[in-house]
Amino acid sequence: MSPATSLIEVRNFSFAIRDKQILKEISLDVRQGEYCTIVGPNGAGKTTLIKCLNRILRGGTGVIRIAGKALQAYSQRELARLISYVPQANGLIAPFSVYEFVMMGRYPYSSPFSPANAEDKRAVREALELTGTEALAGQALGTLSGGERQKVLIAAALVQGAGILLLDEPTTFLDPRHVWEIHRLLLTLHRERRCTIVSVSHDINAAALISERIVALKQGTVAFSGRTEAFMNQETLEHIYEKSFVFMKHPGTGKTIVVPEGVV
Repeated sequence: MSPATSLIEVRNFSFAIRDKQILKEISLDVRQGEYCTIVGPNGAGKTTLIKCLNRILRGGTGVIRIAGKALQAYSQRELARLISYVPQANGLIAPFSVYEFVMMGRYPYSSPFSPANAEDKRAVREALELTGTEALAGQALGTLSGGERQKVLIAAALVQGAGILLLDEPTTFLDPRHVWEIHRLLLTLHRERRCTIVSVSHDINAAALISERIVALKQGTVAFSGRTEAFMNQETLEHIYEKSFVFMKHPGTGKTIVVPEGVV
């Protein structure tokens, strides 16, 4: 992958918290309009990496570039117009209605304490409609289910108008119906709006079914980076997860999916 075509470039990036090395010499690229999923065992550094991409975590050594420009060269407002971030929805209890919370996502375009203008209101209305949360607009965040909160978080990210969407395990703790709804929403954003999506996930099968590329971390290093179909093989998965898998074809798509050996 040529750096000239990469929207996100990471070169020899390392990051430590106190004396613990979390990421070690990470290099990867994400093209504009690509759907990339970051997978790997617990403690591999997945969440740390995605937070470094959005400068939630600052520091480290090496280089991160967004749209060809060094990450540290952006102001916070400039960066927020390029990248939006969706954290896990568990524990989101804030004293705001859904509408108020989503409107806060317009902060890159407004001055402190300035009233919402027509464009702000249009963006919020469109995000609520797209995520299917318009009926929840007047409800307090604390009254929502996990799946509803996750869709509201995505709506708040969408109103930023950013072309890059980073998500940290967006379907964790959700029931199957809401998992399906979140995946369908993300695919819509990717295919119809050409959002560049980078998502952290523990679900190997979901990553294989919906993403174009997979980056797998193990002990803070890149153990695999490439097309999804190249990832789904015994040698690669056993190296990353230290566990054998049984492979089968998805009955609907024909794509390869897995279960751990011994389950079937």
